[in-house]
Amino acid sequence: MPIAKANGIEIAYDEFGAKSAPVILLIMGLGAQLTRWSENFCNRLAGGGFRVVRYDNRDVGLSTKFEGAGVPNVGEAFQRAQKGQPVDAPYTLEDMANDGVGLLDALGIAKAHIVGASMGGMIAQVFAAGHADRTRSLISIMSTSGRPGLPPGTPAAMGALLSAPPAQDRDSIIAHSVKNRGIVGSPKFPEDEATLRQQVAADYDRSYYPPGVSRQLAAVLKNGSRVALLEKIHVPSLVIHGADDPLVPVDGGKDTAATIPGCELLIVPGMGHAIEPALVPTVADAIIAFCRRVGA
Repeated sequence: MPIAKANGIEIAYDEFGAKSAPVILLIMGLGAQLTRWSENFCNRLAGGGFRVVRYDNRDVGLSTKFEGAGVPNVGEAFQRAQKGQPVDAPYTLEDMANDGVGLLDALGIAKAHIVGASMGGMIAQVFAAGHADRTRSLISIMSTSGRPGLPPGTPAAMGALLSAPPAQDRDSIIAHSVKNRGIVGSPKFPEDEATLRQQVAADYDRSYYPPGVSRQLAAVLKNGSRVALLEKIHVPSLVIHGADDPLVPVDGGKDTAATIPGCELLIVPGMGHAIEPALVPTVADAIIAFCRRVGA
């Protein structure tokens, strides 16, 4: 897999589609590797006439790990964030957005449609606000504005986010991940468990690195509310959110869309906190149609 030197680190990435086509940059969520943007999803976007670039965020997958930064106390960070107190983190969402800018620089790409899911949606929001000259459009998927008072995830979904596997052997970790993916996934579009297990196992073998998840989560908690930042975004924007998202309830998507000037909103019935195979056509085709329209 190609590795780019960008923003002072190494970033693993790959590409789909014609080099001359308009670029879609895909930014994945908390602890998720680039592989969580499925090849079917990327190929569908590429088939719509785009050059698709997906990459591992810092501290995940095959990109640079911040091993010397230590592991944050996530429980303490949550408590401080809930009280409105400053949260310590070894890096910020701004740093992670700059990784995306650096990757575009390394690939010689002037502007891109910036697409992010969950934490990746937060990074995409920061990217669009701080680097409008590099942003053709913003597409924020199953993410939130971070506005205080928005409904939290369900207890089961939050438990899935924060729980540790019962043991540290490969089979236990994979089983734990499969169970959690089912909890936060789409109730009307459940993924075949055998296929899901294969995907989780492949990701485990590619890179299993829990300390990076803790550091990324600290960056999210440190960032807090992005309401003032979203109000400054003036690139064409689209929010896509599942009506049945148990981890980031749909109100987070609605508030994001209402806060960004001129933003469009697509709520997908039956969709949870995942883009399962059955949802790939719906989500990918919405992105294709939006990017074509704003790029025309």
